[in-house]
Amino acid sequence: MTFTITPSQGACGATISGLDLSRELDPSVIRDIREAWLRHHVLAFPDQNMDDEDLERFSLYFGSFAGDPYIAPLDDRPNVIEIRRTADETTPIFADAWHTDWSFGKNPPAATILHGIVIPPHGGNTDFVNQHAALKAMPAELRERIEGKQAIHSARLAYAPTGMYGEKEKASGKQRGFRIHTSESAYDTQLHPLIRRHPETGEECLFGCLGYIIGIDGMEESEAEQLLLELYLWQTRPEFQYSHQWQPGMVVMWDNRSVLHKANGGYEGYERKLHRTVVA
Repeated sequence: MTFTITPSQGACGATISGLDLSRELDPSVIRDIREAWLRHHVLAFPDQNMDDEDLERFSLYFGSFAGDPYIAPLDDRPNVIEIRRTADETTPIFADAWHTDWSFGKNPPAATILHGIVIPPHGGNTDFVNQHAALKAMPAELRERIEGKQAIHSARLAYAPTGMYGEKEKASGKQRGFRIHTSESAYDTQLHPLIRRHPETGEECLFGCLGYIIGIDGMEESEAEQLLLELYLWQTRPEFQYSHQWQPGMVVMWDNRSVLHKANGGYEGYERKLHRTVVA
């Protein structure tokens, strides 16, 4: 089975054409996809006519399911969540700040895979920023200041009862198109190095950013905030970015160990629905 890889015009990302993900893939094809994924960090597979069973099978080619700690899965698919925004929804756009999925965990996931089921005619791009490129181009002075530092990761700003999706949103009376579960566990913290090596390629990379990172181990809060803000402004610069435009039926997978990502709005008055798996 042959396929075509077309790199994006951005700092990462590529489109793979010629594959039908509703069918089982040969081990050699899976190996080639993985190599392309590690090289480009974000892969898009357009024109896929598939269901959740196909999505699960494709996901398992790359590892076991990691689950979603704070988002309810589909009733009949415990490893698939639905990210849906109704046409008349007025809540803030979900995940519209730079982050890498579940970096607050002890073993953050490798891949996130999304299947676009209902895609609005405009807006809703997913933006990515290449953290290998950001580190490689980083000024020596800034790198020296973060070298060897351990970042404190936590989900508290989003998924704690006092977080963005907690009691304040519930009190507003506004409804989302999917269920978010806040928890006291979101106050927990986990240390990860600001600079680490990719576990498969060995290439150095920045990991995480302000939001899920709430401090730096051993550093005063105000000093840490200033350093994290400087780092954030560098690692999200436009030259390191790729903005992905969705199409109905498209599948997108990205490497959480290599990129940050964020959602975007701009499709008011239209429904948007995607199904997601997360791979350990």
